[in-house]
Amino acid sequence: MSKKQHRHEEHEEHADESWLLPYSDLMTLLLALFIVLYAASSVNISKLEALSEAFKSAFSSGISVLDKSAAVQSDTDDLGKRQREARAETTKNRETLAKMEQENLEKLKKQLDQYIKKGGLSSQLETNLNQSQLMITIRDNALFPSGTANVKPEARKLAIAIGNMLEQYPDYEIIVSGHTDNQPISTYEFASNWELSSKRAINFMKILLENPAFDPRKFSAIGYGEYRPLDANDTDAGRAKNRRVEVSILRKYTDNTTESMQLDAIAHEAAAISTN
Repeated sequence: MSKKQHRHEEHEEHADESWLLPYSDLMTLLLALFIVLYAASSVNISKLEALSEAFKSAFSSGISVLDKSAAVQSDTDDLGKRQREARAETTKNRETLAKMEQENLEKLKKQLDQYIKKGGLSSQLETNLNQSQLMITIRDNALFPSGTANVKPEARKLAIAIGNMLEQYPDYEIIVSGHTDNQPISTYEFASNWELSSKRAINFMKILLENPAFDPRKFSAIGYGEYRPLDANDTDAGRAKNRRVEVSILRKYTDNTTESMQLDAIAHEAAAISTN
């Protein structure tokens, strides 16, 4: 009885089978590995070689990051060079046009001076060419009766003659400005020198614009009254000099070289003072 019971107890004892789980996982992994190896061995060799050559070409002769940076820098340098060349060309063209303008204004001034000399008008008219304009100054006694803005008949001929000379250069901006002395005026027509100087400028400009060669959009009239005198107003001669009409032919191309040099000199002097 005891022997049977002992055999029965041995039959019910089971060995540890936990090792089967990792073993089965290992077998599964090995199977998957062999399947992948088999699949890789059956790849189209020609396609693999083509892919390999493509990678070799990209890494051996393609543009690297540094090469790309160099290319971008080269493009930037080329753009800067083109911009500098464009600026240089613009400057050259501007200098050429400025030179032509200078020649034109010098020619016009010469014509005006010859007209003044021939007509014996040197006491009534004068010309001045500077960096901003060619200015024709006409004394008021050559244009208007005292205290009025009505252009004298002989002054109309003068205005027409000036217009005939100016019509060779119709593209310039022209400003006609009126000036008076400081003697107050108060009439039914002119309440002050402002009105008188403005009306004189307008009336003279109207005669110029009778010439069909001119574009009215390029003309303007200004009255300065007594506030831009050329001489002191305490003498008859000074007041006579201040009463005038000015016709200004404005330059299109002004020369800023002198101004730039002056500014550079001022800046240099200021730097020297601050250093000391």
